[in-house]
Amino acid sequence: MSNYRNHSLWLEQHPGPLDQRPPLAGDTQVDIAIVGGGYTGLWTAYYLLVADPSLRVTVIERDIVGFGASGRNGGWCVGEIAGGYGAAVRAGDHDGAVRLIRAGMDTVDEVGRVTAFEGIDCDFHKGGTIRLARNKPQLEQQHAEVAHDHKIGFSDDDIRLLNPREASLRCNATDVLGGIFWSACARVQPANLVRGLAETIERMGAVIVEGTEAQSIEPGRVRTSHGNISADIVVRATEGYTSQIKDLSRRLVPLYSLMVASEPLSADTWQEIGLRDMETFGDDRHLVIYGQRTADGRIAFGGRGARYGFGSKIDESIEQNSATHDRCIATLIEMFPVLQSATFTHRWGGALGVPRDWFPSVGLDHTTGLAWGGGYVGEGVAISNLHGRTLADLITGEESDLTTLPWVNRNFRDWEPEPLRWIAINGSLKLMEGADASEDRTGKASLRARAITSLRR
Repeated sequence: MSNYRNHSLWLEQHPGPLDQRPPLAGDTQVDIAIVGGGYTGLWTAYYLLVADPSLRVTVIERDIVGFGASGRNGGWCVGEIAGGYGAAVRAGDHDGAVRLIRAGMDTVDEVGRVTAFEGIDCDFHKGGTIRLARNKPQLEQQHAEVAHDHKIGFSDDDIRLLNPREASLRCNATDVLGGIFWSACARVQPANLVRGLAETIERMGAVIVEGTEAQSIEPGRVRTSHGNISADIVVRATEGYTSQIKDLSRRLVPLYSLMVASEPLSADTWQEIGLRDMETFGDDRHLVIYGQRTADGRIAFGGRGARYGFGSKIDESIEQNSATHDRCIATLIEMFPVLQSATFTHRWGGALGVPRDWFPSVGLDHTTGLAWGGGYVGEGVAISNLHGRTLADLITGEESDLTTLPWVNRNFRDWEPEPLRWIAINGSLKLMEGADASEDRTGKASLRARAITSLRR
């Protein structure tokens, strides 16, 4: 059996046991079968049972609850949608896009409400997030972004520009030219959230089977390594692991994000860095970085850039890529020189799910009874809750504002076959890495990189 505590700081810190629940005990019949024991699957089960406690709901997990991204992410419960306004407009219209963004923002408060109500101790603290501008192209991009968001109806209470002094007072990094403060974000301990949510739905009557691999998902049935589950509705909530399921290898690709964490830092060090209201932080480079101040006084920090594995491979050797972790540490020290003498005690990584157009999707096919949610591109801690609520409404037939949002039941292309997707994805990562270096060096925007980024936002 795997030592699950080795897979992230968060799982190591979790105070409860991480032993596998019993696997499926042969063929069974339920009302709702949910494949995937991460945030999406568990939130879906939660809201289904709130709506109808009599439902027979079974969650199927290959390893343990929180083994995947739900137990390894950066702990940003952020109300942002991958692809943003542009992708939402392409999927619907202006009004729908604004409703979707606002629903994402409101979801942060919903997560806070439920965790408080259910007694889930996950260090939830809504301090917002600060995205620093640390070169001229980043600053110009931020001014354009805030002007656009204010034009379509959002206010300084939602998103606002910070001048250099305001930004540095919140997050005292080097080379700060300004920043954006986005209010809809909370810091959480991810593993405590997902494990607490699992215990909650079990109290409500759900069954969770672990050590049970879903080998195929079919109308009315999930074939697993321990028998078949027949169900009226089957929900796919597999995110970065979707590519491992028969006939779904090109639906979502797994991209790796890697993280490091320091030892607990001294009060003097935190006085120098800031983050006094537990703001999460990053900057606006093309290769995303993200960090938080943990409840026990560490700095936990991650970044994209690990190469995509041929054939959508999920491989622990990618998660343990020391060169990428070394770059994360070097970036942190460059941002906060006070960390030069700090010891970094943890290194880990995990796969996130990315659709071909970098925009999430949720839906239910009433003809087949197959439902799905995901494709968060790394922004699923909060948005999985929104998908869970949407799926519950779709499944129970509740007509709501959520079921008419532009990402519901939308069609999108599968990824290209290999080797085309390997070339395209790794080529894009290399381009973004080079664009960041060029923009730092020249102070001029990389038009090619920003054109690619704009297609995703």
